[in-house]
Order: sequence, then C-alpha cells, then structure tokens
Amino acid sequence: MASDPTVPGPVPSLAPSGRRRWVATPPNAPFAWSVTALAVAAASALATLATVWAVQVALATVGFAPLWLDLLLYLFAVASLSLFLPAGRSLAAARRAQAQATVDVAEARVSSAEAMANSWYTFGYAGALILILLLAWFVIVNDLAVGRTFFYLPLIADSFWLVLDAFWINIEIFCIAEVLVLIWGLIVALMRLAPGPAGRPLRLIATVYVDTFRGLPAIISIYLIGFGLPLTGLPLIKDLPPNWLAILALTMTYGAYVAEVYRAGIESIHPSQTAAARSLGLSYLQTLRFVIVPQAVRRIVPPLLNDFISLQKDTALVNVIGAVDAFNQAKIIASNHFNLSSVTTVAILFIVITIPQSRFVDRLMLRDQLRMRNG
Repeated sequence: MASDPTVPGPVPSLAPSGRRRWVATPPNAPFAWSVTALAVAAASALATLATVWAVQVALATVGFAPLWLDLLLYLFAVASLSLFLPAGRSLAAARRAQAQATVDVAEARVSSAEAMANSWYTFGYAGALILILLLAWFVIVNDLAVGRTFFYLPLIADSFWLVLDAFWINIEIFCIAEVLVLIWGLIVALMRLAPGPAGRPLRLIATVYVDTFRGLPAIISIYLIGFGLPLTGLPLIKDLPPNWLAILALTMTYGAYVAEVYRAGIESIHPSQTAAARSLGLSYLQTLRFVIVPQAVRRIVPPLLNDFISLQKDTALVNVIGAVDAFNQAKIIASNHFNLSSVTTVAILFIVITIPQSRFVDRLMLRDQLRMRNG
C-alpha cells in the first residue's frame, strides 16, 4: 500500500548501545493542500458569480427574465459558497496538526488526515461545479443558440400538455407490452429448456426465434409488422390499429431478450432442486411450476427491470408506423415552430419515468448482493 507523502514514517536513530531504534516523527502539516483548496473554493465562487451574471444578461436579451428563474440563479450562487466550509475545515485541521506535532504525534496524524480529506472534498465538489458551469456556458454562448434550439421555455410551456396527452400512448403501449413479454418470454424459455429428444423440435424453434429477433433492430421489427401485416389482408390482423401492431412488434422483439433472462435464471437453480422435486413424485411441469420457476423469477427481477426500461424507451420508435405518440406529436410541433424544444419535453418525460426505476433496480441488486454475502 502506498504511504501518504504528508505523513512521514518513523526514522531510525542510534540507541546508546549502538543498536538502531525507531522514533516516530510528527507529520508535516498539509498547509499547501489546504491553501490550494481555499483558492479553488474562491475561484469556483467567482466563476459561479460570473456565470450567473452571464446567464441573466443572455436571458434579458431575449426578453425572458422571470422572477423564479432569478431566484434559482441566486440560490445556486449562494450554494457555491458552501465550498468554503470544507476548505476552512481543512485549513483549521492543518493548523491543529502543526500545533499537536510536538505534543501528541498520533493526534497530529489524525488532524493531518482530516485536513487532506477536507481538501479532496473541496476539489471533488469544485470539479462537479465547474462541469455544471461549462454546461451553462455551452447553453448561452452564441446568443443563446443552444438554449433557443433545445430549451426555449415559452414553447415548452405552450406544448407541454399536447406532448403529455400523447405520452399516454407510450405508457399504454409499454404497460400492455410488458405483461405480454413476461408471458411470452417464459413460454419461449420453457421451449428452449424442453427435455429429451421429444423436446428437440421445440428447442430448435425457440432458438431460431431468439436468434432472429435478438439480431433484428427493434425499429425494423416495428416497421415490418406495422406495415407488413396490414398489407397481407389477413382477417382481424389487417384491422388492428397502429398501437396494437406496435405492441405486437415490441412483444416479439423483447420476448427474445426476456426469454434468455428466464433461461439464465432457471439454469441458475441447482439441479438438486429438480432431483428432490422429482423424487417426491412431482412431474416435470409441476417441478417447474412449484419449485424452479418461483426461485428463478426471484433472481432475475433486476435484469428483467433493465429490459423493461429499454422497452419503455423503444416505445418512441412506434412513430415510424404512424402512431401519434409523444415523439410524433413533438416532431409535428417542432416542424411547425422550427424548434426542437418540444422534443426536449419528450426526453424529460422519459427520464422522469426511467430514473426512479433505475434506482429501484440498483437497490434490488444491492439487496441481493447483501443476501448472498450473508448466506
């Protein structure tokens, strides 16, 4: 393990008998790091004030300066001053380390480590703040070129309810498709695991299906099913609305991915579970239903949710077959106003429903890891 350069180790000295002995030396107080952290905090605060001023000037030039936005900018500027707190604690700890160096070497080392920790805390948050400021400058440069194109707030406010009404189409599609994918994926997985020579044709069909639809981009599947099936003139199918054709295409596409997730979960169950169930007189299907599948489903919840998050995002592809979803509605608004801010609204809506699910998946995975560590 690398040693801390600010905490020198013991140095050898000669004992009266001539032997070497080790004497603990006090650490060097990390004043350089503490002063640097203080300078970084000051530079970050000045950069924040300059950015806030530039944003206000840029917004004033386009005649958009609401009071709530000014308040948010002022709060952001005040929040940037909080970097002085860890920087000040770092300097105070460095002073304590210097004062304790001749009294208590152990306490001096603790104070020195505290000073370094607070310095790096300042550097880390200052780096994050600088990235935010660079993003703000990217939005306002060139007379608000990026801001006008993607974040024109008046257009976002005017078109929000139109986009939100169309977004319910996306929600309907992925809610129905998720239920169908769960059922269809399990059926395909069981076909791939069909035992014995009698199950070989089922395994072959399931393998071909999985390989085909996992190799096809989702947009091609939606296009072929959405436009191809109505052209066939088949009864019932030719009269399906675009939304149901999109649901069918997404079910076929994601059913292949979910089938592999199911199969991995089922194969992860130890064979002794199957042997014990069969020895008790359960049939193969009963063993799957009551013993194997319930345990497998518990293990595959996180990857299943990841696939469903991808399915939710891919509902935006249904616009290629004429379904008036949020993305299609936003494109119509964008073409009428020559501005992409309505598409930004769609992006925000998808992020709002996706991020909580992502955090939920992370929590489930952490819980499973803790459960495995605890046996």
